[in-house]
Amino acid sequence: MHVAHVPLLAGTDTPNPYTYPGFSLPDELELLVSAGLSPMEALQTATLRAAEFLGVQREFGSVEPGKIANLVLLDANPVEDIRALRRVRAVIVRGHLLNRAKLDDLLATPKIAVPQGQ
Repeated sequence: MHVAHVPLLAGTDTPNPYTYPGFSLPDELELLVSAGLSPMEALQTATLRAAEFLGVQREFGSVEPGKIANLVLLDANPVEDIRALRRVRAVIVRGHLLNRAKLDDLLATPKIAVPQGQ
């Protein structure tokens, strides 16, 4: 499909058993690179192409003046090695910096499950 220029989107963050939103995306992007996409093309399936598909590319999908800047800051360049996605240093979301320590705290905090229908 890629060779035929069919637009591709990342999409593992669905209600599949043992597929956890956010944690499965690096696996998927690594698989896209192993299937022949460049690291930049794989990254775009989860960013720019997704925003284009949803019709929100004026606000999201790339880092540009005037766009909403929710960012993942990494310890290395994923364009050089897609596995760098596994080395998250910080996240900026809605203008708030979540450093590595804060991210680790959030991951360690147990969530209370609420039964459906309540």
